[in-house]
Amino acid sequence: MPDTASPLTPTVQPTLFIPHGGGPCFFMDWSIMGEPADTWDKTAEWLRNLASTLPEKPKAIIVVSGHWEETVFTAATSPQPEMIFDYYGFPKHTYELNYSAPGSTPLAERIVQLLTEAGIPARTDAKRGFDHGVFIPFLVAFPDADIPVVPLSLKRNLDPAEHIAAGRALKSLREEGVLIVGSGMSYHNMHAFRTPSATAPSKAFDEWLTSSLAQDKSVREDALNHWSQGPAARNAHPREEHLLPLMIAAGAGEDDKGTRIFSDVVMQATISAFRFG
Repeated sequence: MPDTASPLTPTVQPTLFIPHGGGPCFFMDWSIMGEPADTWDKTAEWLRNLASTLPEKPKAIIVVSGHWEETVFTAATSPQPEMIFDYYGFPKHTYELNYSAPGSTPLAERIVQLLTEAGIPARTDAKRGFDHGVFIPFLVAFPDADIPVVPLSLKRNLDPAEHIAAGRALKSLREEGVLIVGSGMSYHNMHAFRTPSATAPSKAFDEWLTSSLAQDKSVREDALNHWSQGPAARNAHPREEHLLPLMIAAGAGEDDKGTRIFSDVVMQATISAFRFG
């Protein structure tokens, strides 16, 4: 059967919410931390295969990390971002990692333009580099480092509705081949990790999150706006900065329902990844 699709038909990229793990987790033996050496192997293997699940190679990537907050949404304009080693107490070699992907000043400025046109205050930052929520998973998922990557901050007030709206303002970029990635953790209670107190709460919250994201947009957004009322929500996220990147991915997902595309139990907690589109 001949291919009847027009060569001008745009390929729409999905939006993603991925777990970036703990510190430089994919580049060390976790037995030195008192955990099995293969603790993060399943997540790393999933990340290695992530690019192959996309409709085509992204022309650029916008990444929202749970490790960057500003008073307004801020896009990084550096053409060659530096590494930000914002983790502590790990092996020496993990402070020599380097992700050499270029930035994109034009895309960063376009992000600010789209947000501003939607009535959302935004600005650029010429100095911001790649924090570990960016370079650690991307070294695994996009190791060739040949796709421009633009970090976008969270807004410090962590308001779910504002982050959903920000994502919605950026949704048109998907039709231009731009992949929008929220990099965080579906469970992020640093005191409960590695203990049995994480197991049941993380599973309960994960099941609620998976079900909520699969709903129609209005139901999904209502659930996300009131995420703290979900089962074991504040056990899963005592502070929600690692969940908010999901809100931008969901907003940019617009009418696409969310699907859980990866899940594992790591350090006695369930962690998952999600896709829209």
